[in-house]
Amino acid sequence: MPKILNVGFLMTPGMLTTGTAYPYEMWVAALDHSRARRLPTTGSLHLIGVSADTITGQLPLMADCFMTDCHALDVLYLPALWRNPRVVLRSVEKQLLPWVRALATAGTKIAAVGSGVCLLAASGLLNNRPATTHWYYFEEFKRSYPEVDLKSEFFITQSDSLYCAASINSLADVTVHLIELLLGLEPALHVERNFSHEIRRGYKNQRFSVGGDSPSTDEVVAEALAWITENVGSNQSTGYLADKLGVSRRTLDRRFKTATGTSVRAYWQKNKMRLAQELLGETDLPVGEVAWRVGYQDGGYFSYLFRREMSVTPHEYRKTVRAKLFNESS
Repeated sequence: MPKILNVGFLMTPGMLTTGTAYPYEMWVAALDHSRARRLPTTGSLHLIGVSADTITGQLPLMADCFMTDCHALDVLYLPALWRNPRVVLRSVEKQLLPWVRALATAGTKIAAVGSGVCLLAASGLLNNRPATTHWYYFEEFKRSYPEVDLKSEFFITQSDSLYCAASINSLADVTVHLIELLLGLEPALHVERNFSHEIRRGYKNQRFSVGGDSPSTDEVVAEALAWITENVGSNQSTGYLADKLGVSRRTLDRRFKTATGTSVRAYWQKNKMRLAQELLGETDLPVGEVAWRVGYQDGGYFSYLFRREMSVTPHEYRKTVRAKLFNESS
């Protein structure tokens, strides 16, 4: 029997429907892929109304259940809101806030987006924790929730199981991350390939995370991360980087893994593959040239690594991405 996840999408008056429909359809694609491949985890999705008489956003959605029916969710999305979120909050807070607090206590991962982050902030769950919101709402958010640590320079924040996204595009990045976390890498890559490759800017590179890997307090690791970022396409070795930083390769790997949870080689290789994705999707460079630009002289070895990381060949990846691009002659 596969493990069943329950993913809920709260619907409120004044919600921005796009902010719910986008992650919902990403999860549909991920779960369909998981079932087709008979992976060990699948799930069901729920559109959750506050009450039976709730009217949702400008493009209405129909609830398939209500908050009183949903007490066990693995993931809950709180919607983006139109205009003044305080109006929406006043209309739902009596039913909503105790429910959200109970889910958080039970371990539900909660993702809020844009000005809808106020639905999470009003519950008190973000007190003394980092959060972000839509840029237009920064000043009002600071005044309304002074105990929340607003990280206005970040598009994503994470504190334990609480995720805040400044925009719907950032929420897409959070969603790919959650799919990878709960369903596995293969469904996450499937969603990433099929929901326009440019949505993914790298979850870890744009988030603020309590206790996370940004930035490392280990000076050697911080320098290593900076050097890899600036020289991702270099064909130099981990030993070269260790020499440059004045430590042994063994010491660098040990300290790097302690700080980031992965080895220097694995981290560097993953970033090479991300650069390769950009080059394959946005240029007409031959695969061999892409391999050379990301630091591999052997095109066959590069293709092997790319397929191992992305579950498709470089040619298949380019074909999938290019199929979505506008063609003037079509």
